Amino acid sequence: MTSQPTKKTAAPAVGGHGLQAGLKDRHLSMIAIGGVIGAGLFVGSSSGIATAGPGILLSYALVGTLVVLVMRMLGEMSAANPTSGSFSAHADRALGRWAGFSIGWLYWFFWVVVLAVEATAGAVILEGWIPAVPQWAWALIVMIVLTATNLVSVGSYGEFEFWFAGIKVVAIAAFIVIGGLAVFGVLPGVDSEQAGLSNLTGHGGFLPNGPGAILTGVLLVVFSFMGSEIATLAAGESENPQKAVTKATNSIIWRVAVFYLGSILVVVSLLPWDSKAIAEDGSYVAALDSLGIPHAGQIMNFIVLTSVLSCLNSGLYTASRMAFSLGQRGDAPKGFGRTTGNGVPRAAILASVAFGFVAVFFNYKFPDSVFLFLVNSSGAVALFVWLVICFSQLRMRRIIQREAPEKLVVKMWLYPYLTWATAALIVFVLGYMLTDTEHDGRKTVLLSLLVAALVLIVAFVKEKVGAGRGAAAAVSGPDVEDAEDASPGKVKTG
Repeated sequence: MTSQPTKKTAAPAVGGHGLQAGLKDRHLSMIAIGGVIGAGLFVGSSSGIATAGPGILLSYALVGTLVVLVMRMLGEMSAANPTSGSFSAHADRALGRWAGFSIGWLYWFFWVVVLAVEATAGAVILEGWIPAVPQWAWALIVMIVLTATNLVSVGSYGEFEFWFAGIKVVAIAAFIVIGGLAVFGVLPGVDSEQAGLSNLTGHGGFLPNGPGAILTGVLLVVFSFMGSEIATLAAGESENPQKAVTKATNSIIWRVAVFYLGSILVVVSLLPWDSKAIAEDGSYVAALDSLGIPHAGQIMNFIVLTSVLSCLNSGLYTASRMAFSLGQRGDAPKGFGRTTGNGVPRAAILASVAFGFVAVFFNYKFPDSVFLFLVNSSGAVALFVWLVICFSQLRMRRIIQREAPEKLVVKMWLYPYLTWATAALIVFVLGYMLTDTEHDGRKTVLLSLLVAALVLIVAFVKEKVGAGRGAAAAVSGPDVEDAEDASPGKVKTG
């Protein structure tokens, strides 16, 4: 049975001091809240509104429900066994080494590509403010600064993320309150004929492009939810991992409802969905402009930059912790599983950011070939991760009930029926993406499946080679370490 991490330190690393409990409760709370708010909400929502009209609310509600259900499953497993590997470690135990290896490396790949995307997005904004510094230099500066904070200690990551996420949360909360007052005609200086709940049904109705647009909208918004699971990885470095996971899992419903559904509802109520301003300026900038708020574009640029920095910070943290976990399990170079005296997996961080720098280079030199391939081939990883979480939970529930039923402090609702229904919905979304040629859905799924297949081949080859070595070792006799592990009274944790 896997041992429960102690309260003060996480599981020890091979050849190091192990991860340390450097994240405070306020850090975990803000990571949990901010993790579900990506830059995609601010930047990508306008295309979703243009596609589905006010019906985009149903798209967000559908994906939000999916995220809540998946997070409930992940919360059940992580509360019972908090670990830096999160769903990868759970898949390793529930489905087999091949599953933990594959989904862990795919998730790492997703986040290191995100590093390049977000660094470039931040560089564009910063170059607009200070054009004397070229874009590539801004991307380099941003990556170096956030790498340095991650290398110092997990506490420095938590502190930066606390303030980044705090700014996002305050900005969206203020937007919802002010926008809500304008919608109901309480805020002075707003065009009452343009703002109002009538925008939800006017201009062609609630579903101006038909019910099918809801599913197309799902494809456009699903990836903006990636990051909800970060809190379960970070919980392993908190003083009370079980409490942190339980709190993050239980709060996901209101976080999705308020920050996504609430803010999008305000946008489509303040302006008609087919307003030219939404298409030209972006949904949130157009909404702020309609409120008569001066410098709306620059305010939104600051908020988007904060979201980009938050995503970069968390992406580097998440990728490095996944690499650390893979290193500890023997699925990555051993150096990845070692930590410094401050509990920082330095090699895992540097390897992750190095790939991020390479991806940034590809973005500037080969944006329409190599980098586009990287983005598309990692695009469906979110759905793969969620699907693996579903199948892992189906088996882990039985394992936990058999070995440590007292650790089931978070339970998936209507198990196993709702788990199977969630898995079926994810498969349906993947299948629907294959029919989407207008928004590159088919290309994204096919390229992501190609990369997943390559990783799976490596996983099975590695497993076969490992089994062959194990058989050879059994013939030659146990080594000293095996003899010690087999000695009477020795309890082996894993």
